[in-house]
This record gives sequence, C-alpha cells and structure tokens, in this order.
Amino acid sequence: MSNAFDPDYRPALVRPSPNFNARRGGRDGEPRKPDILLLHYTAMQSAREAIEWLASEESQVSCHYLVDENGIVTQLVPEAERAWHAGASFWKGETDINSASVGIEIANPGHDFGSPPFPGPQIMAVIRLCRDIIARHGIAPERVLAHSDVAPMRKRDPGEWFPWKTLHEKGVGHWVEPAPVAGGRYFHPGDAGPPVEALQTMLALYGYDCETDGTYGTKTAAAVTAFQRHFRPERVDGIADVSTITTLHRLLSGLPAFS
Repeated sequence: MSNAFDPDYRPALVRPSPNFNARRGGRDGEPRKPDILLLHYTAMQSAREAIEWLASEESQVSCHYLVDENGIVTQLVPEAERAWHAGASFWKGETDINSASVGIEIANPGHDFGSPPFPGPQIMAVIRLCRDIIARHGIAPERVLAHSDVAPMRKRDPGEWFPWKTLHEKGVGHWVEPAPVAGGRYFHPGDAGPPVEALQTMLALYGYDCETDGTYGTKTAAAVTAFQRHFRPERVDGIADVSTITTLHRLLSGLPAFS
C-alpha cells in the first residue's frame, strides 16, 4: 500500500515515512489537533542522510517536515498523523508530545559536529513553514518549543545558536530580550530552600518538567540549562543566575494567564 499523500504545506516536497500512527487524546471521538510546534536539528552530516534515515522503517523515528540547508522543505508524515520525533518528553503536564505536536527537523550537524550556523535561506524557510503551521492550527507563541525544552535530560537541539530571536521578530515563538549576564546571587546544584523552590515553581509554570521540592538537583539543573539554551543563550551552564531568573520572570509575565 502506498503512503503517498498531498503536502499540508504547499511548497513542500513529499517523501513518505512509514513511521507514524494516529494521534491520541482527541475529544468526543475526534482526532487530536496539534497545539505544539517542536523544532529539532538532525544531528547528521547532510539533509539527504537525515531524510533517508527518517524515511526508513528501521529507524523507528520520523518527523512531519525536514528543512534542508538550502531551504527546501520535505514533508514525511501528514500533519493529521502522529510522527515519532519527540521521544520521552513533557510540557505542562503533557507526556505524549508526539500526539500534541507538529515536528520540524532542521538539517544541522549539531553539537557533536562543531555547532555550525544555520544558513540564512534555511532559517527563512523555517520561518515561512512555521508561520503556515501556526496559522492553520492556531498554535500559541509560547508553545513553539525546542526539543531540549520538552526533553531537557536527554536533548540539546536545536541548540543555543539557533536564532529564536529572529523567529520571534517574524511572528514565530515567544521571546523577551534576555537580561544581561552580570554578577549577583545565583543557585546551583546542591542548593536548597525556599528560593530554590520559587525558581522551580516558575520553571514548572512556564512548562518545564521540574520538581518543586526546594532542592537543586539534576532535574532542576537540566531544566535551567534547557531554558538558557532557548531564552538566555549567552551562557548555558545550568546555574540560575540573576540574568536567568529575571529573563524567566519576564517571560512568565508576558503569558496571557499572568498579564
């Protein structure tokens, strides 16, 4: 049986992947509609290699779209279906991120291969694709996320050099100008007490998988690191300094529930 389908995003090429199933968690018997847009990097040396892997039954992974270095978009799974890109993950109580999201892989070798910059044509293609998906599904800015946001203990993509600010300026994602890195009080692994619990509460309110037990353990450090990769990339070290905490507070203040 052919897996051929018409692209949801008209400019996209189609390369069907066998790695998908039905979205779970719809209401009243209706298919679930995605409300998260999740961005990844491929961590492979070329887009061609990544597409071959994502389209292979052997891999047991997939995504909805891949954007290559030149800005060419390929769709591998229809948006109505559940692509297998997020793995074990969490955001605001949701643990089946695959069912809740549209996944975009961006061709980039990643941290293990020197963290090369994302080419301008590629980023502009990502922005056009994201804007189209956001408009069709009504995805809120604060639910345009990094893979590292939803899986901070496992993942680093799309990386601290990914231009989130540029996306925001073009209408994609939530962003505030990060507070400058400076001195002052900070929290790090091993610290404990009410101020740590307050930090954990803020991270959890934004959406991160962070226990609010007042102890700065590995899970809290991972959430802080993921937050820094996305929102305060100047220094990614898992230490909650004044800049990190101030930036987090500004982001929370900008959410509809807190404004």
